[in-house]
Amino acid sequence: MSSSSLSPPLAAVLLVACCVICAVEASVHEYRGEKFVSKGNAFVVHAGSEGIYSSLSSEQNDTGVASDGEAYIKFERIKFRRPKEYSNVSSGLIQAIIFEVEDRETIGGSAYGGQRAVCCTADLAKLGVCTEGRIIYRPSPSNPIWPYVFGVAFEIDDEVAALRMRAIPITKTGMYNLYFIHCDPNVKDLTVEGKTIWKNPSGYLPGRMAPLMKFYGFMSLAFVLLGVFWFSQYAKFWREILPLQNCITLVITLGMFEMALWYFDYAEFNETGVRPTGITIWAVSFGNVKRTVSRLIILIVSMGYGVVRPTLGGLTSKVVLLGLTFFLASEVLELVENVGAISDLSGKARLFLVLPVGLLDAFFIIWIFTSLSSTLSKLQSRRMMVKLDIYRKFTNALAVAVIVSVGWTCYELYFKSKDVYNEHWQNAWVIPAFWQVLSFSLLCVICALWAPSQSSRRYAYSADAGDEFDREETTLTLIKPSTLPSKDYRSPDVRSAQASNVMTVDSGMEEEKTE
Repeated sequence: MSSSSLSPPLAAVLLVACCVICAVEASVHEYRGEKFVSKGNAFVVHAGSEGIYSSLSSEQNDTGVASDGEAYIKFERIKFRRPKEYSNVSSGLIQAIIFEVEDRETIGGSAYGGQRAVCCTADLAKLGVCTEGRIIYRPSPSNPIWPYVFGVAFEIDDEVAALRMRAIPITKTGMYNLYFIHCDPNVKDLTVEGKTIWKNPSGYLPGRMAPLMKFYGFMSLAFVLLGVFWFSQYAKFWREILPLQNCITLVITLGMFEMALWYFDYAEFNETGVRPTGITIWAVSFGNVKRTVSRLIILIVSMGYGVVRPTLGGLTSKVVLLGLTFFLASEVLELVENVGAISDLSGKARLFLVLPVGLLDAFFIIWIFTSLSSTLSKLQSRRMMVKLDIYRKFTNALAVAVIVSVGWTCYELYFKSKDVYNEHWQNAWVIPAFWQVLSFSLLCVICALWAPSQSSRRYAYSADAGDEFDREETTLTLIKPSTLPSKDYRSPDVRSAQASNVMTVDSGMEEEKTE
């Protein structure tokens, strides 16, 4: 297939997928020639930041799970490289510093109340608080051996300097940060190579993500139970199945695959320390297809498709276009967030990806509730009371879901604004888990309202205006069987009795004619 045959939106998705494969988020952090950047009076490479649970032998760690595993940050083949033209002089120390986020205030200092600096200046050196050209730090109040600071220097004619540190054990649960820093402005174009391995007692899964593996295991079980209920009803009343119920079946199936794939994604990540790109992409894609189909189903149901109108008419192309646009926007966002390294995504870049998805979601909500209002009015005017009752329950469930979503979004913004340094990383998993629970709860409500049954066809659209079953049930029960008049009826009493019976049935009905 030539590149010209690909549509621009599809090409964009494939391009993002190819790019993020090269920057996989993992507990194994690889450095492929990252350059030092100037930050104040220091030159810095941010080498990683993860929540790690303490290493406790034969006891319960902070996850609540007994583990004999060790927690550590291991350095493998870390090398600093400089160009040959700058190798004719020795250099100051290139240092690595590891600190827990609560000890961030122990890093850096200032002389005479001036600007805070990471590297020791001549003024600070005169005060005797640090060594000029090295990182300024003070021992942690809770653990004097922290933060860990160590380094290596270039000798004359050296183009490569290797860091000799092997592994650092983690004995306290916290969010740990690793930086490579040097303070020598004469060192030009310095890069770092190698990798670091960050391990929790129970595996390589980052601490903030560890609870999600168990969560997706429970969600997989929940979808299986919902699927057992739905498919048993589906098989029992397969002759009465409506197109809408086929769509719900598709959503449940997609949900099963999505939850299972997320569980295996986290399990593989925990085992190897490297996120399995293929499984992650499949999980993201199944999830986005499920979300798109779910929104489209809610929209067309709100429009009354299959209940008060047989087709969507001219709206079909608009609905399909909205669904396709939402899928592409959410697919790009989810691929970047879950397959690419999240820490590499700047605030403006993430806003650029989140904003289209948020606007499309808002458009879905407005269109859904506008359509629901119109459908409820039609059902009310036609006196379809049973259908009207279902739609009212459906509307109430959607309204509750929207209100809860808005409230949770406000909480999420508040949580993130108050957690700039990821100090509450142990609770961060609740935010993505909530959206999965809310989506599953709404799906359960829809399944309860439109579960296959022997009377499913009563909720389907009927072209006959007289097929309004509610009026039939209330009116036809008033009709009393009467003897049909014979061809040869001559008695005025019989004629009067027949006319009386007709009037009792419905004063608006036309009097039957006799032969």
